[in-house]
Amino acid sequence: MAQASEPLQDLKFLEARILGVLIEKEKTTPDAYPLTLNSLSAGCNQKTARDPVISASDSELQATLEELRSRLLVLETYGASGRVLRYAQNFAKVYGLPTAGVTLLAMLMLRGAQTVSELRANSERLYRFDDASSVEAYLEELAARSSGALVCRLPKQPGSREHRWVHLLCGAPAQSGAAEATAAEKTNTELEERVARLESEVAELRAAIQALGGATGAAPASPATAAEP
Repeated sequence: MAQASEPLQDLKFLEARILGVLIEKEKTTPDAYPLTLNSLSAGCNQKTARDPVISASDSELQATLEELRSRLLVLETYGASGRVLRYAQNFAKVYGLPTAGVTLLAMLMLRGAQTVSELRANSERLYRFDDASSVEAYLEELAARSSGALVCRLPKQPGSREHRWVHLLCGAPAQSGAAEATAAEKTNTELEERVARLESEVAELRAAIQALGGATGAAPASPATAAEP
């Protein structure tokens, strides 16, 4: 996997949303790509397959596009018509990533933290992973980049069977969510240890009671009992 030579500047939330939309639409609606500002706005603000759902104005999008363009993450073009300005992403080249890695990051930018199974299902229209283990392998590569991790695995949530993954393109994930997950995992561990300790103490208590009962049964009869007819 190619890697950027040095750590890149963190993205702002709306920058990540725009890049995620451009990556997604390049694959899902190739006839409309590169996107006009109107199409990009619809993709950023759509109510489905987005977490969180937002309502960004055209002026906010325009200002953010200018910032992305200055960093070569977005390219401007007038396309074949030469009349309407359109936008394309240059994310893979700037970050030095293969299609699979770009797809996973796009899904995380658009939908928030997800499990390996969720990422595989949500990526289906952009890139087909052979199985869950291949998704996890790419995530591990993204997490181990020498130029800086791009994803990280969160602690399991209470009652969850799988870990969730988040992207680090906007910096470390919100401490509240990570801290809550860590605290919950610690609480579960402490509870398991306490239950195990109590079970051990109950077992010891039962053994002591049984031993005491055996010792009482083996004792000789008292004089009063022996004098009874």
